[in-house]
Amino acid sequence: MREPVRVGQRASIRKTITEADVVLFGCVTGDMNPLHTDDLAARDSRFGKRIAHGMLGAGLISAVLGMQMPGPGTIYIKQTLNFRKPIFINDTVTTTVEVKEIRQDKPIATLRTTITNQDGELVLEGESLVLLP
Repeated sequence: MREPVRVGQRASIRKTITEADVVLFGCVTGDMNPLHTDDLAARDSRFGKRIAHGMLGAGLISAVLGMQMPGPGTIYIKQTLNFRKPIFINDTVTTTVEVKEIRQDKPIATLRTTITNQDGELVLEGESLVLLP
């Protein structure tokens, strides 16, 4: 039987974002924005090179929630996202989820969600509200 989550508990995953990740995400979602898919267009952008889809980062939060903590059976209720910096192809990002609060009347938890890059820079932060398994 799985241990119940507790306030302060954390889980993380680390992943290097590849060309294939960006291409596949674009194909699955239909988001083929040139900032993600076209080297020449992206070079002339404010970022100077291609960036990963912001929602690809958000998907990494979902992976932590559904697979690690709280784990299988977790149901998303709400997610806020604040995009602080771009994620570039070949960046290695760490996605962390931390339990902030657990309701006493229902199996619902509020979780702090963050993604940092290999330089320790915060690229995405937010908050999840989930129904615990």
